[in-house]
Amino acid sequence: MSKRQQHRNGVEPYGSVRELQHYGTVVSVPIALDASVRGVSVENLNQVLVDTMTLRDLYKKHHWQVSGPTFYQLHLLFDKHFDEQSELVDGIAERIQSLGGVSIAMAHDVAEMTLIPRPPRGRDEVPIQIARLLQAHEIVLNEARAMARKAAEAGDDGTNDLLVSDVIRTNERQVWFVGEHLVDTPLIAQEHEPA
Repeated sequence: MSKRQQHRNGVEPYGSVRELQHYGTVVSVPIALDASVRGVSVENLNQVLVDTMTLRDLYKKHHWQVSGPTFYQLHLLFDKHFDEQSELVDGIAERIQSLGGVSIAMAHDVAEMTLIPRPPRGRDEVPIQIARLLQAHEIVLNEARAMARKAAEAGDDGTNDLLVSDVIRTNERQVWFVGEHLVDTPLIAQEHEPA
């Protein structure tokens, strides 16, 4: 049996492996937050994390596949937004770890958990790409707002701050930049006949 087949069949190439911490648990950390509060924040942040990872990857997909008269501008914008979403991914995952939790890290887990609809493998027209990005942003913003309120009510100011100052503000700004490309403006000026 090849190593690839062993991996697919669930054969562990490292022998018997003991996890240091199971997913869904929180370990004790001296940050003056009860374990139950940290557990809820970790669960909520993992959902924001997987959806942020999916949004990040949508930006890279569209960066590679964009075409048309606005190719250059969107190619650069999508890559810039990909980088900003990557920073959010890192910040969210680190917050999860600092709360004593375990952050989602692997693509198959992200695909199973994300609330963002899976795009087709093929290439779409620019308006479809933009609409898909805006829908994904709205999903992230809806959950980030709800989870920020829950964190504030529970006294988890660090999670609230991350969600409001980083996740919400970054996503709102990106929605603005991407949404402005949907303006119904002709690409070629039309000649008007004198009245």
